[in-house]
Amino acid sequence: MSLRPRLLTLIAVRVVASTLLLGWAVLIQLSRPDSFPVDPFFFLIGLTYGMNVLYLATLRFAEDHGWLIDLQFAVDALAVSAFIHLTGGITSYFSSLYLLPIIAASAIRFGRTAIQVATLSAVLYLAMVTAQYVPREYLPDLMKVAPAAELPSLRFAQYTVFINLFGFMAVAWLSRSLADRLRSAGAKLQDASNQIEDLRAFNEYVIDSLLSGLVSADGECRIRTFNRAASAITGVSVADAVGSDAAELLQVPAHLRPNLHSLTETQSLRVDLIYKTRDGRMIDLGITATTIAFPDGRPGYLFVFQDVTTIKRLEREARLRQRLAAVGEMAAGIAHEIRNPLASMSGSIQLLREELPLSDEQAQLMDIVLRESERLNQTIGSFLAYARPQRAAASRLDLRLVIEDAAALLRNSADVRDTHHLDVDVPREPVWYEADENQMRQIIWNLATNGLRAMKGGGRLRLSTYDQHDASGRPEVVLSVQDEGCGIPADEIDLIFQPFRSTFERGTGLGLATVHRIVTDYNGSIQVTSSVGSGTTMRVRLPGQHAVAEAQAPRPMAIRSAIA
Repeated sequence: MSLRPRLLTLIAVRVVASTLLLGWAVLIQLSRPDSFPVDPFFFLIGLTYGMNVLYLATLRFAEDHGWLIDLQFAVDALAVSAFIHLTGGITSYFSSLYLLPIIAASAIRFGRTAIQVATLSAVLYLAMVTAQYVPREYLPDLMKVAPAAELPSLRFAQYTVFINLFGFMAVAWLSRSLADRLRSAGAKLQDASNQIEDLRAFNEYVIDSLLSGLVSADGECRIRTFNRAASAITGVSVADAVGSDAAELLQVPAHLRPNLHSLTETQSLRVDLIYKTRDGRMIDLGITATTIAFPDGRPGYLFVFQDVTTIKRLEREARLRQRLAAVGEMAAGIAHEIRNPLASMSGSIQLLREELPLSDEQAQLMDIVLRESERLNQTIGSFLAYARPQRAAASRLDLRLVIEDAAALLRNSADVRDTHHLDVDVPREPVWYEADENQMRQIIWNLATNGLRAMKGGGRLRLSTYDQHDASGRPEVVLSVQDEGCGIPADEIDLIFQPFRSTFERGTGLGLATVHRIVTDYNGSIQVTSSVGSGTTMRVRLPGQHAVAEAQAPRPMAIRSAIA
């Protein structure tokens, strides 16, 4: 406690003691008039009230000027001496009142102040008693207490004075010792409190700095703590979370909730679930629940959880690519073996068609065989290009020219109708990039043809390229294809780059898979933004500093999607 509150307490004690003495004096005067001089007594009480008012007025200076506090204790000793003098001196029953300022001095000022107040009190008491045994004719009227005949014997007075003086000094030393110990204990307690507060603040900082959600709940599964990461993952504020049911807030399946009550100290419960956040997003949540014991001994639960949406997606992609790599290697060999006899069959049919006299129906059947053989050959060629890509021949090229050349070819392709409008948006300055030109053309061509096929009823197709910096400040180039077609449902965006998956008539499902493979080799990413019924925008982001990978099995690639 600081000095100011202790001084306020001391002033309050003085006021209470003065009031009690005033009440005692009034009762004595009413019951036994002229028992003691009334006017000086009431004057003394009034003076005490006035001094307390003065102490309050100078309270703000007392902390900086210690002599003001010492002066208060000296005035207290004088006031007690005057009170004892008025109530009989050596015969007064109130000599123990000297102990009050002594104890107060030890509690407020510590150190030697209590000894000083005790010494002053002893001197005042000794002087007062001595004056009582001096012949009255040698004393002023103010110091005359009672006739000498009413005083006890000198030997008894000496004994009484000795006992009181010893008591003053003993209480001073004892109260000083206790006050010093109290101050030392208070300092240690304050240090311990500061350490505990620092530790608590550090623990809170560590808990709030965790990237994983951390929730503690009582035995009834009511949330007690909810860290910052938990709020960020779930979208629930701390104020709304505290007090709610943890299993319900974390959307733990109902059939698993009874398992929480059967957990022991050495067991944990692991749950992977689809979680719907407050803003409507669906994320993969991995939750681990264990039991804990709170400081008061009561049992509770601890929930640790993470948003594992990205990890789950990458795991699915990795598993898919592992299967595709194995199947691709095998299928590539099969496709290569099919291609040779297919070429022989196609050549033989074409030779027979030219040499044999055929009817119109037979000629039509021959044409169907040749056409389907050519289509099968193109499919096998596309698949081989995906499964066994050629070594990239990187060179410095202007991506604007790639966009413009692709647009020129598209305008003359069979996929473009009169209801289609093709726009090219490129900057005035060159967009330089080091890459294989054929691969860049293939990226634009495959994305653009998919965009045209998505606009069966017509629409606008926009091709663009530009330089920019990513979120980390690193340079990158962007190839963008935007259509006004049918759009892609949200649950299918992560699946569109899988091979042999096509929603278009006569599509092989290898166009986007090939784009995926090329962009992956350039350490790039594809951002897909789509709205069903409004269109799709595909942005290929290629890093400015890259290492073109040689022909290898597909690697995981970041596919960022956003549903408008």
